[in-house]
Amino acid sequence: MNKSFLTNLLAAALVAAGYFSGSNLLFVIGLFALSGALTNWLAVHMLFEKVPGLYGSGVVPARFEDFKRGIRLLMMEQFFTEENIDRFLSGDNGTQADLHLAPVIEQLDFEPTFDSLLEVIQNSSFGSMLAMVGGTQALEPLREPFVAKMKHSIEEMTRDEKFIELLRDELESPHVMAEMRAKVEVIVQQRLDELTPQLVKEIVQKMIREHLGWLVVWGGVFGGAIGALGAISGLV
Repeated sequence: MNKSFLTNLLAAALVAAGYFSGSNLLFVIGLFALSGALTNWLAVHMLFEKVPGLYGSGVVPARFEDFKRGIRLLMMEQFFTEENIDRFLSGDNGTQADLHLAPVIEQLDFEPTFDSLLEVIQNSSFGSMLAMVGGTQALEPLREPFVAKMKHSIEEMTRDEKFIELLRDELESPHVMAEMRAKVEVIVQQRLDELTPQLVKEIVQKMIREHLGWLVVWGGVFGGAIGALGAISGLV
């Protein structure tokens, strides 16, 4: 069962149990837990979906152009550098018969990509809501799975037959290194232009949505703990 739904269901059950049993402690714990879990669930939902009337929702698909721009810069500044192209062309016949790009992709630094995603989220209207659950530090556990998924996604893209065919055609032509790099950049841009806001949303969802569910779980846990402290101390 989805842990976000389960957390909200358990919190609602505590509210109902406290209400019908007359236990103020159970009722307050459940109410605070439901408030924390439901708020965090809505925050996660608003990352990926546009909610009418809620400004700033759907921030990921809304900023898909920034996402594509970041991938293009990453590939051209770290992957298709002049040094890498020269090493790629230094095969037995001047070109590589087979593309084995996984080792190169594995060495790429995707940390700045994740930092850029955090910056986009923090600078959006979603940032104030994120601050309520610990700010960008609350998303730090997602860094490692995000980097792993990014490497896997780019590796899959470079294994695409159309991508390989276009790349080979360009690399086998007798152009100078600078012109060759410019043509490779065009190929990368053409592939990125095929991305749509929906595809970008799905890519990011696959990377981090499962882990964002823990924000809902911990929102319920901390909300319940605050409710328990308030009820025990007589503040609520």
